[in-house]
Amino acid sequence: MDAEIERLRQRERELEARVARLEAERGDGLRRPDRGERTSAASTDLLFTAAEKTRMPHIITDPNLPDNPIVFANRAFQNLCGYDAAELIGRNCRFLQGPGTDPADVAKVRDAIAARRDVVVEILNYHRDGTPFRNELYVSPVFDPDGGQLRYFFASQLDVTRFRTTEGVLAESEARYRALFDAVDSGFCVIEMRFDAQGRAIDCRFMEVNPAFAAQTGLRDATGRWASELVPGLERSWFDTYGEVARTGQPVRFESGSIAMGRWYDVHALRIGEPEQHRVAILFNDITDRRRLESHLEATAQELADERDMVWRASRDLFVVCGFDGVFRKANAAWTETLGWDVAEVVGTRFDAFVHPDDYAQAAAAFERVSAGLPLHDIDVRVRSKDGGYRWLSWNAIPRDDHYYAAGRDITERRALEEQLRQSQKLEAVGQLTGGVAHDFNNLLTVIKSSTDLLKRPNLAEERRLRYVGAISDTVDRAAKLTGQLLAFARRQALRPEAFAADRAVAALADMVGTLTGARIQVELGLPDGERRDLHVNADPSQFDTALVNLVVNARDAMDGEGRLRIGLRRVGRIPAVRAHPPQRGDFIAISISDTGAGIAPENLERIFEPFFTTKIVGQGTGLGLSQVFGFAKQSGGEIIVESAVDEGTTFTLYLPRVAAVEASDPVAEPEALADGHGTCVLVVEDNLDVGAFAQQALRELGYSTVWATDASKALAELERIPFRFEVVFSDVVMPGMNGVELAAEIRRRRPDLPVVLTSGYSDVLAAEGTHGFDLLRKPYSVTDLSRVLRRAVQEARARGR
Repeated sequence: MDAEIERLRQRERELEARVARLEAERGDGLRRPDRGERTSAASTDLLFTAAEKTRMPHIITDPNLPDNPIVFANRAFQNLCGYDAAELIGRNCRFLQGPGTDPADVAKVRDAIAARRDVVVEILNYHRDGTPFRNELYVSPVFDPDGGQLRYFFASQLDVTRFRTTEGVLAESEARYRALFDAVDSGFCVIEMRFDAQGRAIDCRFMEVNPAFAAQTGLRDATGRWASELVPGLERSWFDTYGEVARTGQPVRFESGSIAMGRWYDVHALRIGEPEQHRVAILFNDITDRRRLESHLEATAQELADERDMVWRASRDLFVVCGFDGVFRKANAAWTETLGWDVAEVVGTRFDAFVHPDDYAQAAAAFERVSAGLPLHDIDVRVRSKDGGYRWLSWNAIPRDDHYYAAGRDITERRALEEQLRQSQKLEAVGQLTGGVAHDFNNLLTVIKSSTDLLKRPNLAEERRLRYVGAISDTVDRAAKLTGQLLAFARRQALRPEAFAADRAVAALADMVGTLTGARIQVELGLPDGERRDLHVNADPSQFDTALVNLVVNARDAMDGEGRLRIGLRRVGRIPAVRAHPPQRGDFIAISISDTGAGIAPENLERIFEPFFTTKIVGQGTGLGLSQVFGFAKQSGGEIIVESAVDEGTTFTLYLPRVAAVEASDPVAEPEALADGHGTCVLVVEDNLDVGAFAQQALRELGYSTVWATDASKALAELERIPFRFEVVFSDVVMPGMNGVELAAEIRRRRPDLPVVLTSGYSDVLAAEGTHGFDLLRKPYSVTDLSRVLRRAVQEARARGR
């Protein structure tokens, strides 16, 4: 490796020397036309006409005027930056740059202009609205026909922002894939097949392997190496099988042994990538021990009864002896350890008494096969545990005389990992989410755009003006609600948890349910007696209420306005197994919403919590209500479970961890909205120029005195410059450098008496860590909300200081 690096460095030095010689030979590096040769500058009209007609952004600057100003900008460039021609002509291009622009990139352009030579550079510019975009810039000098006089600089632009964003999304997807890749206990690898001239697979190269690969195979440093090199003499059947998968794209699941490796494997292989790549992904487990055990049971069951009995008692696999009448004759202790059944409860019971109803047909077919004297291999069915849940077991059976021996291995976790692998391949589902967001937001933006257009009409009546302003305000609230629901589903909302009595919250909800459901729906409330102080949860009360309202509205719609709705609450010791998750033991509060509606079709049960999935007709639901409930439950450490029967009804149960009761503090009086600030001095910290200007203007109109800092460092400098000048700090969370939470913590350290109010539309810091005790005003906020939260913060600070 060192030799290769040194060779490349030597090559780089040779190329640099060659470039230096060429530049010396050419003088200033400019190619001038030969005698009689014409250039593009021979027709200025043609240059400007071509630049105007193309859809690629172009500008032309005149170096013969002071400061090399823009003298032409085509329509595509105006659309790109947001400025019209009148705002561009006569200005130097540097006004498009901003705080995020790299000075090194600016220097490259400046040096090229000074040297009158071509330059290509990727630079960060800013739209008219202040948002940044990455611009790939191509600048070339344009000379007059004889090549002596520099006429213009011609600059082409290419907006590459989308490509850079896509790179970030791909990097995040790769990180998730890599985490799953490294976490699974099963061996996993991606191989690339090699075929001979006749199309026969003759070898394969390991492109990727996970950490478990070496443990499952005993092969080290496999990445990039050929199988024939790692395992000389590997059986051809492996190459034939994987070659067929690479050619046809048909996945396979099989068990096979390798003499060369001395192991047996349970293998799942499928083609990935383009067919021409001949790549196959393989998920496998070393099942050598299991195969040896099966062979041992078949060959020595009667001769070595003592050894068989030891294995019978010690194994974690479920063993049974079952007659051809379908009744279990004997079972081992693993039934108790894995499923909770006592051996006495298993013996004498038919095999299908424990099978999941959906797996009856498969289990019956397997029983018929083994009853006919044929062995069974890897029959996967769900078996009921004593607590009512189900676990996946992979069964192998060997018939003998009038009975058969069967071994069942718990593969619930493996099935879950396989499901996660399949889910990782479904990232295109993000497109559905994106489409739903775009659809709903475009509807909202249509209302806003239409209202603003109508507000611009002259001589507009005051009644209509108020109506259009109200429509804009209502639409903003709906957009904020939509954003909140999406963040709730993604578990990225900034929750404000507190301990509260869940039974009181449910009782309060029951009082208002009649308003939501109507008179034809009978509402029942079931609360436990005698344990009221033990029914507390630690969650965001607002999100808790929203989740229950969503479930009630969903139940109302399912009953078409007539039926019986029951709201129940109880204390439980476990969450049942759901969505491939095992049962979770603990101390929980379970809130159930039951209806007598139409029920949910079985094929929709797995999808009802997906965002934008709804069975309602257009206009009656967005498909985000249950998504919000799901995200709230998960982010609060709980779970949501649904049980439904078509034409009988549905029950949703929300589980939340129970906590000890806490003493309630005295409520703080809510300050009056839009009251005069009486000169209260506010330090506004906001990096967005438009939002900062709005906040400053709004506060001044409300009677506040304001100082605006665009980042945390400037804010701290203002606090140090005139101590005790400010009575409250109002800071955005997402800022370059030190974020708002970190700034608030630093202010708390320096000035414990100075209140800080945070604001954000979304922040991964808030979603993961919370507000650290600081007040939070969510964007988008109104002037009323802004005034109230600042006045409350100042009042509380003054109350603490007394």
